[in-house]
Formats: sequence, structure tokens, C-alpha cells
Amino acid sequence: MDFNVKKLASDAGVFFTRAVQFTEEKLGQAEKTELDPHLENLITRADSTKNWTEKILKQTEVLLQPNPIDHTGARIEEFIYDKLDKKLPSRTTNAELLGQYMLDAAIEFGSDTPYGKTLITVAEYQKRLGGAEREFLHTSAVTFLSPLRNFLEGDWRTISKERRLLENRRLDLDICKARLKKAKLAEAKAALLSEEVDKAEHELRVAQTEFDRQAEVTRLLLEGISSTHLNHLRCLQDFAEAQATYYAQCHHYMQDLQRELNRCANAVSAPHSSASVCPNPVSPAFLSGPASSGAAVPAASSSSSQKPVTLAMEQSQLPVTGARKARVLYDYDAHDTSELSLLADEVQQSQAESPHTHTHTHTLHFTSLHL
Repeated sequence: MDFNVKKLASDAGVFFTRAVQFTEEKLGQAEKTELDPHLENLITRADSTKNWTEKILKQTEVLLQPNPIDHTGARIEEFIYDKLDKKLPSRTTNAELLGQYMLDAAIEFGSDTPYGKTLITVAEYQKRLGGAEREFLHTSAVTFLSPLRNFLEGDWRTISKERRLLENRRLDLDICKARLKKAKLAEAKAALLSEEVDKAEHELRVAQTEFDRQAEVTRLLLEGISSTHLNHLRCLQDFAEAQATYYAQCHHYMQDLQRELNRCANAVSAPHSSASVCPNPVSPAFLSGPASSGAAVPAASSSSSQKPVTLAMEQSQLPVTGARKARVLYDYDAHDTSELSLLADEVQQSQAESPHTHTHTHTLHFTSLHL
């Protein structure tokens, strides 16, 4: 117990002496031993590496997990599983969750309806996108985030510890220099014995040796920053490759999804299909029907104040002049000189786009007439 008390008192005395020396240096009342310029450059470079690594790491985590709440929860969960030495379970991505919602909605609306079928198709690709995102997150965490975090939590802590120890050795060295200077001044005034001067010189030599040794250790660690840069360079390349692979997969999936949706749209908008489910994207106001001899296709009623008028045209063979015949389905009264008044079952002629077309059966859509 006595030994611990003595050691505690000794450590407190050393700490107080160093604090006095540090304060006097800041006030310009004491001399300070300058470090080697090469060592100073290494320290500056190390500080810059540490600061930028922290910023890159933090922003990369924000990029991979934009929601701060989710990011904080993920870090806490990762910390708990790491302390328990258990494997972290895979987290469901937002795209996968969206896909599951779409599947549930398709079941609710009916998986045999056009909307339900489309929901199922999009949900499948959303889950694929979510799987690609989860793989990208895992790869980025292993190949990029972990090395950066290991540097900050491992190598940098060691460097910081040795730098603090170097700073303490420098303070001790300057304290010994100040003591020796005071001893020589006292000896010159015959107020101090030569033994005291010899003791101060011995303490100075010991402090100088310890300072030089610690400076060498710190220099070796700081020179290892170059290896750290090379390691981070490889990690950055791996991250960029993983990012390119992820976006290429997403692009491929979205192209496949577009083809699937176009196929579904073509199937719905094919002849004999219900126009109310998938209307013509070019002319949504009216329907097209198959041309048949003596048969007319009624137009769908509009919920607005406008009513589309559709003309079904029959033609056994296109005349040389390019004229086409069409039969009117509904009566229509012209509102001004730019419109025509039509009667039901009246046969009208229109000019074809090309007089050389020899198609035997055609269906034409004329501009809707406003009632």
C-alpha cells in the first residue's frame, strides 16, 4: 500500500512538473526542443491522413445508409453482435421491403388482374434490386469500410499513444535542460555543489537518450502511413469495382423489367382486348377495332363532356386515287365552318396517306368531334 502511495505521489509530481513546463512554453517563458523537420512532416501527413479518413468513412456510411436513424441503429446492432461474437444477420433492404408490399397488394387486388400481374412483375425485380443492394453493402463494408475503420481504431491509436509518449519525453528533456541551466548558474555563484551539477547532467543524458529512442519509434510508425495509403488505394479500387458491378446489375434488371412491362402492355393492348384496362397510349380517347365487312365497332363513352366519334372504314382494294370509304357510326352537327355535319350510316371518303398502298382491310381513327 505504501508503494502504491509513493508511486502515485511520484506520478503526480511528474505530471505537475510537465504541466508547468508546458504552460511556460506556451507563455514563452521556457525553451522548447524542436523536433526533426522530417519528423514534423511525418506528423503533419499523419494528421491529414487521419482527418480525411474519418471524413471519407463517415460520408461513405451516409452514402450506403442515408437514413441517420437506420444508420445509428445499424451501428448499435453491429456493435452488440460484435461484442457477443455472433454473426450479424442480413438486413432487409428498402427495395426488398417495397417488393414485399407489392406482392401483398397483388394478392389483395387479385393476382389474375392486369394490375395485380404488373405488381407481381415489378415486385420480383424490386427484390432483385434489393438483393444486389445487400450484396453491394456487404462487399463495401468488408473491402472498404472495415480497413478504414481498422486504421482509425488500431494503427492510429498506436500512433497517437506513441506521439503522446514522445511529447512527454520531450517535456522531460526540456525540464532536465532547465534544471541543468539553473544548476550551472548556481554553481557559478558558488551556491551549489558540483555534485548537483553532475546529477543534473546525468538526468539530462538519460532524458536525451529516452527522447531519441522514442522519436525513432514514432518515426517508424509514422513512415508506415505510406503503406496505409497503398492499402487504402487497393480498398478504394475494390469499392469502385463493387459500385460499378452494383449499378450494372441494377441497369440490367431495369432493362429486363422494361421489356417485361412492354410485353405486358402489348399483350393487353392487342386486338380483342379490353381498352378500358390498357388504352391506346397514342390515342387514349378512342378505341380501335378489327376491320370486318359490314361490321362497325362502337366507341367507348367518355366521362367528360366530350364524346369520341369513330369511323370504321371498309375497303376491298385501295383505289388508284388513294381515296378510302368510311361509314359514320353516330350523328354529328357541325358547330362552325371548320367541322362537318354527319349522319349515322353515311358513307364518307377520305384521302389515304399513300396512293400506292395495297392493303385490303384498314381501320382509321379520325379526330374526335366535340359535341
